[in-house]
Amino acid sequence: MAYIRERSQELTGYQESAAWQPSIDVQCDFVMVYGIDASMPERVHRFKEKGYVVHLMTGISWGEYQDYLYGEYDGKNHWDESQMDRHGRHIKHGKDVPYMSPAIAFAEYLAKKLKIAVDAGVEAIHMEEPEFWDRGGYSEAFQREYLLYYREPWQAPHSSLDARYKVSKLKAYLYARTISYIGNALKEYALTEYGRVLRFYVPTHSLLNYTQWKIISPEGALIGLPAVDGYIAQVWTGTSRPANVYEGVVKERTFETAFLEYGIMQELVKGTGKRMWFLHDPIEDNPEYTWEDYRYNYLKTAVASLLHPAVCHYEICPWPKRVFDGVFPRKAGLAGGTIPTDNMPGARAIPPEYATLLNSMIQLFGDMDQTEYTFDGMREGVGILMSDSGLFQRSYPDGIITEEAAGSLENAMEALKDRMHEGEDCSGDSRILMEKVEKDKNSYQAFIQSGTFPNFFGMAMPLLKYGLPVRPVLLDNIRRYPGYFDDYKTLILSYEYIKPESPDVNNALAAWVKSGGTLVYIGDGSDPYHRIDGWWNRPVPATGKEGYGNPSEHLFEMLGLSLKPEDGLYKAGKGRVMVWNLSPGRLCLTPKLADEYRFRMKELLAHGGSDWRFTNQLTLRRGPYIISSVMNEGRGEIAEETHIFKGLFADMLTCDYSILKEKSLSQDENTILFDFSKIQGVDWRIIGCSARVFSLEKAEDGTGFAMRVKAANKLNAFLRIRLPKPVVSIAAEDEAGNQVPVDYSWEEETKTELFRYESSNQELNIKGFF
Repeated sequence: MAYIRERSQELTGYQESAAWQPSIDVQCDFVMVYGIDASMPERVHRFKEKGYVVHLMTGISWGEYQDYLYGEYDGKNHWDESQMDRHGRHIKHGKDVPYMSPAIAFAEYLAKKLKIAVDAGVEAIHMEEPEFWDRGGYSEAFQREYLLYYREPWQAPHSSLDARYKVSKLKAYLYARTISYIGNALKEYALTEYGRVLRFYVPTHSLLNYTQWKIISPEGALIGLPAVDGYIAQVWTGTSRPANVYEGVVKERTFETAFLEYGIMQELVKGTGKRMWFLHDPIEDNPEYTWEDYRYNYLKTAVASLLHPAVCHYEICPWPKRVFDGVFPRKAGLAGGTIPTDNMPGARAIPPEYATLLNSMIQLFGDMDQTEYTFDGMREGVGILMSDSGLFQRSYPDGIITEEAAGSLENAMEALKDRMHEGEDCSGDSRILMEKVEKDKNSYQAFIQSGTFPNFFGMAMPLLKYGLPVRPVLLDNIRRYPGYFDDYKTLILSYEYIKPESPDVNNALAAWVKSGGTLVYIGDGSDPYHRIDGWWNRPVPATGKEGYGNPSEHLFEMLGLSLKPEDGLYKAGKGRVMVWNLSPGRLCLTPKLADEYRFRMKELLAHGGSDWRFTNQLTLRRGPYIISSVMNEGRGEIAEETHIFKGLFADMLTCDYSILKEKSLSQDENTILFDFSKIQGVDWRIIGCSARVFSLEKAEDGTGFAMRVKAANKLNAFLRIRLPKPVVSIAAEDEAGNQVPVDYSWEEETKTELFRYESSNQELNIKGFF
């Protein structure tokens, strides 16, 4: 029956550094005990005792590793392995907690230290956030790694385009090497010492977020490591709310960014058989927001995640203790699962209604393993290509743009974001700034390198905002997995912000087009990184060619086009190529360019037999659930569009799963509905619950039922269940033998009973009689 499952399925879980306690006993499937301090084995034991599958999570790029840094581990001081910027400053996560430039010795240290987690009996280990900052690459340890890897002396990243690109590639390699070493070592130890097959996962921000934030990580490269069994997609308000630019306005766009973030992470594991959990966070690391802000953004990310039906596993909360025991808003300053101490005006504990909703969502995520799903409206697969290589060129070395231009733009954009955070309408000032960016070449180059990541969002936002469910797609996988692009009829590509790692990527892409695919290429060859020592611009002695000006020229040649085709639509075998000689970052500068882009795409899709009707919503029907979000910032008729669902529904974003016959959505609203038309003829079905249901059994004589449920402490718990008849009486008893009052009410049209009780974190045995 829906919702009732074994915890071994590991559909839902959380990470926590605190010990088990009733307030965080939210009845998910597994718990990732965080950190490897002396209390870890007892924390593992306690969560196991409470019925959870237990994993271990700790940081791979930072952590409480002072015994290694100061030489207690091997007698050597390892501070030279701290990431360091060009000014000789350590890059830190906290006091005595640097981000590491991981040497072999560090990998050996972590592998040895983590054996105690295997000894404690954990079933999986998660090494989170392999992060190397773009501004790093100057430490002594990194310079040694450069010499060994490239067989030449280290070059400062700011000295040339080649140096920066090579340094960045090495950063990703070092973390891939470290992850592979630790995973293989621990798996071997678990098998040889305990006969146990240990699983190994990497929780990581999305490729989109790391590229936007200028953090280098292996990302897609990890798929090919045998030691890695999968990922956690660390997507939440903190990664999705940073501002981007759309139609000339700098602004937070949490839902749209989250949709794209979860999208690239879904694609990361497609066809691999490896596991992906999607993360949600009911608050975020910044403690200065209100509960209303947290809830608004949490629902944006949660709904965005559910619009990707290929994933049905979720990390439902990092640090539940700070959510359910914390008081917000508070002053910033502490990271991770710790709770800052200084209250701000209006600080309060989690509102009871939000606590109930979160527990309902936790159980709802356990019912998302649905095999039937379809998008309303436009269904054709349209992808925007990304690559790990985009991480390698997010900053320019000295001499590409002036410091004055970069600093002036950064300061102006930060000022806009600060004013918008205070609720001020800055759209007019944003457009004035973007007009300057559009006209001034130096400012535009600075804009391309800014944290708003305009090259990608310029191609994605105009389509997504008008109802085309575009998804980022990993370019590198075209040569890793046969048929990887089979779900897509149209792919959008620009080499102005990524580079193909080898010519066979272009060969495979050309073959996909010639077999019937449609490729949209947007780029003008202006990216300075075309000039690095890449495979495309090296002479080919066998043919006498001197190389290509950029990798798109090689691609066009493989497609049978001229090296520099004019704007237009071309045939290539059974497929088509649309070329637009424009830097993609310009697409986000003005409404005029966004409109031109949309209409070019609409016409292209129509040529292929697809009718893209502009709309402001995305709606997925996933099993019995309707998941829908209506976006804002549309213009004309799109701006006024309202979407109405008619039928018989339970509103899953209300604590009591309110029964509706009509749901209307306007701009900036979202919903999750349970559609009763999908369970016609079903007499027994859990519709929604904020307590976990372990069993629901019919009485043999048909006079009633028995069920076992449990919820976190001090929770106002609700359960709505379809039954063949209304309940006439209830008897409920907790683990201690105490009678617990349970309210119940019948809803005739849906044939559902709504139960409500105050949870004291006791398992409850409920008997109902018809």
